[in-house]
Amino acid sequence: MHQGGINLNKKVTEQQLQEWIEHVKPFTRLGKVPDYIPALAKQDPEHIAVSVFHLDGECVRAGYVDHLFTLQSISKVIALALALMDQGEDYVFSKVGMEPTGDPFHSIAKLETSNPSKPLNPMINAGALAVTNMIEGESPTDKVGKLLSFVHELAGDNTIGIDTEVASSEFETAHLNRALCYYMKQNGIIEGSVEELLDVYTKQCSIAVNIQQLARIGAVFANEGRDLQSGRQIIPKHLARICKTFMVTCGMYDASGSFAIRVGIPAKSGVSGAIMGCVKDVGGIAVVGPSLDEKGNSVVGMQLLEMLSSRLELSIF
Repeated sequence: MHQGGINLNKKVTEQQLQEWIEHVKPFTRLGKVPDYIPALAKQDPEHIAVSVFHLDGECVRAGYVDHLFTLQSISKVIALALALMDQGEDYVFSKVGMEPTGDPFHSIAKLETSNPSKPLNPMINAGALAVTNMIEGESPTDKVGKLLSFVHELAGDNTIGIDTEVASSEFETAHLNRALCYYMKQNGIIEGSVEELLDVYTKQCSIAVNIQQLARIGAVFANEGRDLQSGRQIIPKHLARICKTFMVTCGMYDASGSFAIRVGIPAKSGVSGAIMGCVKDVGGIAVVGPSLDEKGNSVVGMQLLEMLSSRLELSIF
């Protein structure tokens, strides 16, 4: 049944969401909170939340709804949209490829074997670093400010800031990302100061949001880049589609294939345990649960998304 373009069969109540959270809670024991970034190791695996932000502006949420968590790799989608708007498709994809990979997100192997050491896609760390390097700005402060303003616009909320503890913790432990940067710099994929790039990248990953803010960002992508209230085109439609396509093919790291079968929506995960999804004609979905599986995806988040997709028939396939 449709009313004003909204499919009422795709709606869910807060009571249902709360029941589903209770159902998936035991799965937290099957995962592990990441400890390679000291600040993330402090997260409580019980901090589970879920939100569905519909295109008509209605938001349904449950769990630890006020809890703040960092975007981590979900920021890669946002940075990609910004870089595409700043530089255009031709330039961005001259430096970064469009193909999925079965390798882990932090792997350096393909940089050595592919020519001319072009990262395979913007969702692995090497590709994401190259993308962030393309964001316009005179200084790291300018670039971070631009990213943050863009997040404010997407979330419709200018109170969103950076978790400085997580940012400095990531910057100090970013040895592998430094290696990726220097390798790409050697081969002309990135330019400028590696330390300045890492300063921007770690702050980008450390933008802190709550579950409703993340679901609203997902809803803008679901709405083909248009603001939900004003209808203004924040991201050009064809660029929003490119971002969503990468979410389908590469968004869940090397579990993207099985996720497409089990859940079947464009989604991007981060090592904070958050996952942002978007469904055309429905809206944005956000889940968070800090316990991760061996692929780096939230254990309870995956379970919640599978339940939502199954009950509401959200799969795009």
